[in-house]
Amino acid sequence: MTDVVVVESPAKAKTINKYLGDGYIVLASFGHVRDLPPKDGSVRPDENFAMSWQSDERGSKQIAAIIKALRGADTLYLATDPDREGEAISWHVRSMLEEKKALKGIEVQRVTFNEITKSAVRHAMAHPRDLDFPLIEAYLARRALDYLVGFTLSPVLWRKLPGSRSAGRVQSVALRLICEREAEIEVFQPREYWTVTAALSTVSGAPFTARLTHLDGKKLDQFDLNNAVLAEAARKAVETATLSVHAIERRKTRRNPQPPFTTSTLQQEASRKLGMGAQATMRTAQQLYEGIDLGGETVGLITYMRTDGVQMAAEAINAIRQHISKDIGADYLPEQPRHYASKAKNAQEAHEAVRPTNVSLSPATVAPHLTSDQRRLYELIWKRAVASQMASATLDQVAVDIADHSAKTILRANGSVITFDGFLRLYTESYDDNDKAADDESRMLPAMQERDKTALSNADAEQHFTQPPPRFSEASLVKKMEEIGIGRPSTYASILTVLRDRNYVMLENKRFVPEARGRLVTAFLVSFFERYVDPQFTASLEELLDDISDGRAEWKEVLSSFWASFSKAVEDTRELTITDVLNALDADLGPFFFPPRTDGSDPRHCTSCGTGRLGLKLGRYGAFIGCSNYPECQFTRRLSAESAEEGEGGAALKDGMKILGQHPVTGEDITVRQGPWGLYVQQGEPDPADKKAKPRRASLPKNTDGDKITLDQAVGLLSLPRLIGPHPETGEPIEAGLGRFGPYVKMGKVFGSLDKDDDVLTIGLNRAVDALAKKLASIRTLGAHPKDGEPVMVRKGRFGPYVQHDQMVATLPRGTDMDVVTLEEALTLLTEKGKPLKKKATATKKKTTTKKTAEKKTKDTEEKEKTPKKAPAAKKTRATATRKKKAEE
Repeated sequence: MTDVVVVESPAKAKTINKYLGDGYIVLASFGHVRDLPPKDGSVRPDENFAMSWQSDERGSKQIAAIIKALRGADTLYLATDPDREGEAISWHVRSMLEEKKALKGIEVQRVTFNEITKSAVRHAMAHPRDLDFPLIEAYLARRALDYLVGFTLSPVLWRKLPGSRSAGRVQSVALRLICEREAEIEVFQPREYWTVTAALSTVSGAPFTARLTHLDGKKLDQFDLNNAVLAEAARKAVETATLSVHAIERRKTRRNPQPPFTTSTLQQEASRKLGMGAQATMRTAQQLYEGIDLGGETVGLITYMRTDGVQMAAEAINAIRQHISKDIGADYLPEQPRHYASKAKNAQEAHEAVRPTNVSLSPATVAPHLTSDQRRLYELIWKRAVASQMASATLDQVAVDIADHSAKTILRANGSVITFDGFLRLYTESYDDNDKAADDESRMLPAMQERDKTALSNADAEQHFTQPPPRFSEASLVKKMEEIGIGRPSTYASILTVLRDRNYVMLENKRFVPEARGRLVTAFLVSFFERYVDPQFTASLEELLDDISDGRAEWKEVLSSFWASFSKAVEDTRELTITDVLNALDADLGPFFFPPRTDGSDPRHCTSCGTGRLGLKLGRYGAFIGCSNYPECQFTRRLSAESAEEGEGGAALKDGMKILGQHPVTGEDITVRQGPWGLYVQQGEPDPADKKAKPRRASLPKNTDGDKITLDQAVGLLSLPRLIGPHPETGEPIEAGLGRFGPYVKMGKVFGSLDKDDDVLTIGLNRAVDALAKKLASIRTLGAHPKDGEPVMVRKGRFGPYVQHDQMVATLPRGTDMDVVTLEEALTLLTEKGKPLKKKATATKKKTTTKKTAEKKTKDTEEKEKTPKKAPAAKKTRATATRKKKAEE
């Protein structure tokens, strides 16, 4: 008889099955087995926040596999991750099994382990517990809140701010932080200041530098030397003074190691030291946690990586201390173990810090078995954990004052030297822009005594300007969110990903820059839902959710209190017109989209018609800048600051278009134009006699300067796709084109993406073949279909390999190698299990709908012919009412 263990991932299932042996069947749930259906009504506040759950095909399949495995079993062990989401997955699995009456006579136990090692797994199995319902209720409350905010607020955005995507409870606050930081940068006024430094040497000729700190007996503040005249006078005072050593101050300092990693600090340090994004960091850490094959044995290398605790188990601390004493040196081992407490707001410390499961598995030992990212991240985690238990570093710091005989002109030289490196031998933490930098251990001052004469080589005055606050990096944004208390360790990576996926922000030089769409959404939410994007309100809500998980608050009471005020705020926006929204956004974002001009002219003046005023407009696909004289003036430009627009489109496009010349064949004008969504080239003009005929157009590739594009380049873009040549092996023609997502090459039905720097007009055959090779590596053509001669292919997909013929696909059975599938096997799969691609189904549905619509129109026409015509006056009244309604909006 075998018992059943349910974990989250297949990799973890494989590892744990080896540890437990033949008496157990270990299955994976593949994450959540069910979720709230993505439709209105899945959470019903009027029914005491009743929630509907829905399982997808994969979840149902996994539950069916668990039911099958449970036949004859005595116990079901729910061994999902040791956090709120893991507890929720276990609850969902048990609930679905209960609904299907599959648990009759079966005991259900919950087990958790912080690391996937044989000892930890067996210890957990020997000490099971019941499900933690306060933790489950905290999950339900958080899930309901996110759903209610998303499905209530997002439709308001869609109606009142066309082109917006959606609004999330925590993502919106993170977006606000990014946008407000950008606003701070824009209004920042730099202040000038100067510093004076002197190149000096001791009596023995040893050189060093010192900075002027006192002048005319007064200590200099940052802005006391705020212009070149004052700076030059100070420089001359140093240059003419007779300087000697006035005072020497020595002191010993200690630097203590940082605690081992939490989720947040791991993401921050991986970003700073390794250049890894939050999502990549968590994905790699998950692999290290679930287990790595070390020469035939799968071993979990780190503890659970979603945690805000900084403490380590006593056994781990003892093992690390033994390693320090044996392999690093007894001098590096402090007398007592170090114990840490988290300073993060709302830290739960339910789990240990992120640490190696076995300190003897050093980075060098396991490196041959790891990928590059795994190796770098494991080394970071291992060194940080070991260093956290090492001795402090000690430094001798020296400050020397150099002064004239009256001590009215004083310069200071600072230096330090490490007398004992301690933990610095193994690990040094990186710093963000606003953090105090580490001491400059490399600077050492030469030996000096008080009253020693010093010789001046030269004195320099250097101009500086204060700098605006830096844009957020992934590391600094995660740190800010943690400090405020919004989000949780498991959510940081997804929050940052969602903001980029919705095109609300972009990463520029590894810094978050808000897109125009993101600024619009933030301005809208701050104008009409300020409380719900307030960081402090969101942090207080997080505290209530933590109270639920600790059993100090009732989850439905928290939801009821939130929903009462939130639903009223949403209801208050029901009467908002587009004009109200535009006025609010125009007032808030006007300084950004229309910054003051150096010549003092009106930045909103329309240079196309000469009389109109530029302002924010909303169209079907989003916002753009347009002229108040529309439709007489057709000027539009993309939604961005004017200065940025000039840099990208060129000043010559401010009037909407520029003539490049005539087409060499047709003689039509070729123009480059500025549209709401960017620059494009156009051949000819619309034909007034044929409104359906449209002139040929082509978008300009990104980073193309509208002022510098030539006639030949424009004609080339208009003639895309272009033939590059035949494939050297197959002989099939290869074409290059420009699509929605950038430049591409195409051979038959195979498309290969090009880099943004590739010139689609000049790319050669070698580069095209190389781009296609990457795509073809995931596609294998099996042969022609016997019915129509179209190719039958096997492809790598997101959820595994599948076969495809035209618009029909069929998934390969699990474990089937795509390299050995034959044409006959593929044809059988397509016949028995083939399904149409979604776009085909959509097209069919559209066609059916069109047919039904046509039938309905025919029927309506017949009914209309039988019905007496209404008076013209009534028709005019409806038209008048329609115009009046539009005017009000």
